[in-house]
Amino acid sequence: MIPLRDNQVKESVPVVTWTLVFLNCVIYLWDRGGGLFGPSVAFADLSFRSREVVQAILGTGDRFAIVTLLTSMFLHGSLMHLLGNLVFLVVFGSGIEDAMGGVRYALYYLGWGFVAAAAQIWVLPGSMVPTLGASGAIGGIMGAYFLLFPANRLEIFLAFFTFEVAAWVLLGLWFLFQILVRQEGVANWAHAGGFLAGMLTVLAMGGRRTILRGREAEYEFT
Repeated sequence: MIPLRDNQVKESVPVVTWTLVFLNCVIYLWDRGGGLFGPSVAFADLSFRSREVVQAILGTGDRFAIVTLLTSMFLHGSLMHLLGNLVFLVVFGSGIEDAMGGVRYALYYLGWGFVAAAAQIWVLPGSMVPTLGASGAIGGIMGAYFLLFPANRLEIFLAFFTFEVAAWVLLGLWFLFQILVRQEGVANWAHAGGFLAGMLTVLAMGGRRTILRGREAEYEFT
Protein backbone atom coordinates (compact mmCIF):
# COMPACT_ATOMS: atom_id res chain seq x y z
CA MET A 1 0.00 0.00 0.00
CA ILE A 2 1.42 3.35 -1.07
CA PRO A 3 0.11 6.55 0.57
CA LEU A 4 -0.42 9.28 -2.01
CA ARG A 5 -1.55 12.19 0.18
CA ASP A 6 -3.51 13.08 3.26
CA ASN A 7 -6.56 15.32 3.38
CA GLN A 8 -5.21 18.05 5.65
CA VAL A 9 -4.56 21.52 4.26
CA LYS A 10 -1.12 22.71 5.41
CA GLU A 11 -0.69 26.23 6.77
CA SER A 12 2.88 26.63 5.51
CA VAL A 13 5.22 25.33 2.81
CA PRO A 14 7.14 22.28 4.15
CA VAL A 15 10.59 23.70 3.40
CA VAL A 16 12.50 21.25 5.60
CA THR A 17 10.68 18.25 4.18
CA TRP A 18 11.45 19.25 0.60
CA THR A 19 15.03 20.06 1.56
CA LEU A 20 15.39 16.52 2.92
CA VAL A 21 13.94 15.16 -0.31
CA PHE A 22 16.45 17.22 -2.31
CA LEU A 23 19.42 16.15 -0.19
CA ASN A 24 18.51 12.46 -0.37
CA CYS A 25 18.14 12.63 -4.15
CA VAL A 26 21.39 14.54 -4.70
CA ILE A 27 23.37 12.20 -2.44
CA TYR A 28 21.85 9.15 -4.12
CA LEU A 29 22.92 10.37 -7.57
CA TRP A 30 26.34 11.49 -6.32
CA ASP A 31 26.85 8.07 -4.77
CA ARG A 32 26.34 6.47 -8.20
CA GLY A 33 28.22 8.95 -10.32
CA GLY A 34 25.01 10.49 -11.63
CA GLY A 35 23.30 7.22 -12.51
CA LEU A 36 19.94 5.97 -11.26
CA PHE A 37 20.94 2.34 -10.86
CA GLY A 38 23.89 0.32 -9.71
CA PRO A 39 25.75 -0.09 -6.42
CA SER A 40 27.07 2.58 -4.10
CA VAL A 41 30.40 3.94 -5.34
CA ALA A 42 31.31 7.16 -3.54
CA PHE A 43 29.84 6.53 -0.08
CA ALA A 44 29.91 2.76 0.33
CA ASP A 45 31.83 3.07 3.62
CA LEU A 46 29.38 5.54 5.21
CA SER A 47 26.67 3.04 6.16
CA PHE A 48 26.74 1.99 9.80
CA ARG A 49 27.57 -1.49 11.04
CA SER A 50 26.31 -2.36 14.50
CA ARG A 51 29.48 -4.06 15.75
CA GLU A 52 31.70 -1.20 14.62
CA VAL A 53 29.50 1.35 16.37
CA VAL A 54 29.51 -0.67 19.59
CA GLN A 55 33.29 -1.00 19.45
CA ALA A 56 33.65 2.74 18.84
CA ILE A 57 31.45 3.54 21.84
CA LEU A 58 33.45 1.16 24.02
CA GLY A 59 36.70 2.74 22.84
CA THR A 60 38.03 -0.39 21.14
CA GLY A 61 37.35 0.59 17.54
CA ASP A 62 37.53 3.46 15.06
CA ARG A 63 35.44 6.35 16.41
CA PHE A 64 34.46 7.32 12.89
CA ALA A 65 31.87 4.55 13.12
CA ILE A 66 29.79 6.88 15.30
CA VAL A 67 29.69 9.42 12.46
CA THR A 68 28.12 6.79 10.20
CA LEU A 69 24.98 6.94 12.37
CA LEU A 70 24.41 10.32 10.73
CA THR A 71 25.70 9.67 7.23
CA SER A 72 23.73 6.43 6.86
CA MET A 73 20.45 8.38 7.17
CA PHE A 74 21.05 9.96 3.76
CA LEU A 75 22.10 6.84 1.84
CA HIS A 76 19.91 4.37 -0.03
CA GLY A 77 20.55 0.96 -1.50
CA SER A 78 18.44 1.27 -4.64
CA LEU A 79 16.16 3.59 -6.55
CA MET A 80 13.06 1.83 -5.17
CA HIS A 81 14.44 2.16 -1.64
CA LEU A 82 14.89 5.89 -2.19
CA LEU A 83 11.51 6.51 -3.82
CA GLY A 84 9.63 4.47 -1.23
CA ASN A 85 11.16 6.46 1.61
CA LEU A 86 10.57 9.81 -0.08
CA VAL A 87 6.88 9.08 -0.65
CA PHE A 88 6.36 8.46 3.06
CA LEU A 89 8.53 11.47 3.93
CA VAL A 90 6.45 13.87 1.83
CA VAL A 91 3.02 12.47 2.79
CA PHE A 92 3.63 12.41 6.54
CA GLY A 93 6.50 14.85 7.00
CA SER A 94 4.64 17.86 5.67
CA GLY A 95 1.99 17.66 8.40
CA ILE A 96 4.53 17.14 11.18
CA GLU A 97 6.66 20.07 10.00
CA ASP A 98 3.54 22.22 9.85
CA ALA A 99 2.61 21.27 13.41
CA MET A 100 6.04 21.44 15.05
CA GLY A 101 7.77 24.18 13.08
CA GLY A 102 10.69 23.76 10.71
CA VAL A 103 13.67 24.03 13.05
CA ARG A 104 12.26 21.75 15.73
CA TYR A 105 11.10 19.27 13.10
CA ALA A 106 14.58 19.13 11.52
CA LEU A 107 16.23 18.46 14.87
CA TYR A 108 13.68 15.81 15.79
CA TYR A 109 14.14 14.16 12.40
CA LEU A 110 17.84 13.66 13.09
CA GLY A 111 17.11 12.56 16.66
CA TRP A 112 14.60 9.98 15.47
CA GLY A 113 17.18 8.67 13.04
CA PHE A 114 19.72 8.22 15.84
CA VAL A 115 17.18 6.45 18.06
CA ALA A 116 16.20 4.19 15.18
CA ALA A 117 19.84 3.22 14.64
CA ALA A 118 20.26 2.65 18.38
CA ALA A 119 17.28 0.27 18.39
CA GLN A 120 18.76 -1.73 15.53
CA ILE A 121 22.16 -1.88 17.26
CA TRP A 122 20.57 -2.87 20.58
CA VAL A 123 18.82 -5.86 19.00
CA LEU A 124 21.72 -6.91 16.75
CA PRO A 125 24.91 -5.57 18.39
CA GLY A 126 27.22 -8.02 16.64
CA SER A 127 25.96 -7.47 13.11
CA MET A 128 28.38 -6.39 10.40
CA VAL A 129 25.65 -5.94 7.80
CA PRO A 130 25.73 -2.35 6.43
CA THR A 131 22.59 -0.46 7.47
CA LEU A 132 21.45 2.60 5.58
CA GLY A 133 18.39 4.62 4.67
CA ALA A 134 16.11 7.39 5.89
CA SER A 135 13.35 5.00 6.98
CA GLY A 136 14.29 5.05 10.68
CA ALA A 137 13.94 8.83 10.85
CA ILE A 138 10.81 8.65 8.72
CA GLY A 139 9.50 6.07 11.17
CA GLY A 140 9.76 8.83 13.78
CA ILE A 141 7.67 11.10 11.57
CA MET A 142 5.07 8.37 11.24
CA GLY A 143 4.98 7.77 14.99
CA ALA A 144 4.40 11.46 15.62
CA TYR A 145 1.72 11.56 12.93
CA PHE A 146 0.00 8.55 14.52
CA LEU A 147 -0.60 10.55 17.71
CA LEU A 148 -1.13 13.99 16.21
CA PHE A 149 -3.41 13.21 13.27
CA PRO A 150 -4.94 9.75 13.78
CA ALA A 151 -8.28 10.67 12.18
CA ASN A 152 -6.81 12.19 9.02
CA ARG A 153 -7.81 10.42 5.84
CA LEU A 154 -5.13 9.01 3.56
CA GLU A 155 -5.50 8.29 -0.12
CA ILE A 156 -3.88 4.90 -0.75
CA PHE A 157 -2.74 3.28 -3.98
CA LEU A 158 -2.91 -0.51 -4.19
CA ALA A 159 -2.81 -2.66 -7.32
CA PHE A 160 -4.09 0.06 -9.68
CA PHE A 161 -6.87 1.12 -7.30
CA THR A 162 -7.07 4.03 -4.88
CA PHE A 163 -9.09 4.19 -1.70
CA GLU A 164 -9.20 6.13 1.56
CA VAL A 165 -8.30 4.92 5.02
CA ALA A 166 -7.87 6.55 8.42
CA ALA A 167 -4.24 7.38 9.23
CA TRP A 168 -4.26 5.38 12.49
CA VAL A 169 -5.24 2.24 10.58
CA LEU A 170 -2.42 2.40 8.04
CA LEU A 171 0.21 3.50 10.55
CA GLY A 172 -0.88 0.98 13.17
CA LEU A 173 -0.69 -1.85 10.64
CA TRP A 174 2.69 -0.61 9.43
CA PHE A 175 4.09 -0.66 12.97
CA LEU A 176 2.70 -4.13 13.71
CA PHE A 177 4.20 -5.36 10.45
CA GLN A 178 7.65 -4.17 11.54
CA ILE A 179 7.31 -6.03 14.84
CA LEU A 180 5.69 -9.25 13.68
CA VAL A 181 6.99 -9.88 10.16
CA ARG A 182 10.67 -10.47 9.55
CA GLN A 183 11.83 -8.95 6.26
CA GLU A 184 15.14 -10.09 4.84
CA GLY A 185 17.48 -7.18 4.31
CA VAL A 186 15.20 -4.71 6.11
CA ALA A 187 16.08 -3.02 9.43
CA ASN A 188 12.70 -3.68 11.07
CA TRP A 189 13.91 -2.74 14.53
CA ALA A 190 15.15 0.62 13.31
CA HIS A 191 11.72 1.30 11.82
CA ALA A 192 9.96 0.31 15.04
CA GLY A 193 12.44 2.25 17.19
CA GLY A 194 11.98 5.39 15.12
CA PHE A 195 8.19 5.06 15.30
CA LEU A 196 8.22 4.77 19.09
CA ALA A 197 10.64 7.70 19.32
CA GLY A 198 8.22 9.85 17.32
CA MET A 199 5.35 8.92 19.64
CA LEU A 200 7.42 9.64 22.74
CA THR A 201 8.41 13.03 21.31
CA VAL A 202 4.76 14.03 20.98
CA LEU A 203 4.09 12.93 24.56
CA ALA A 204 7.17 14.77 25.84
CA MET A 205 5.97 17.96 24.13
CA GLY A 206 2.73 17.80 26.07
CA GLY A 207 0.64 15.66 23.78
CA ARG A 208 -1.66 16.32 20.87
CA ARG A 209 -3.73 19.07 22.48
CA THR A 210 -0.68 21.10 23.47
CA ILE A 211 1.03 20.87 20.10
CA LEU A 212 -2.09 21.61 18.08
CA ARG A 213 -3.58 24.22 20.42
CA GLY A 214 -5.23 27.04 18.50
CA ARG A 215 -5.05 25.26 15.15
CA GLU A 216 -8.18 24.87 13.04
CA ALA A 217 -7.61 21.99 10.66
CA GLU A 218 -8.97 22.18 7.11
CA TYR A 219 -9.48 19.18 4.87
CA GLU A 220 -9.42 18.72 1.11
CA PHE A 221 -11.46 15.55 0.57
CA THR A 222 -13.93 13.40 2.46
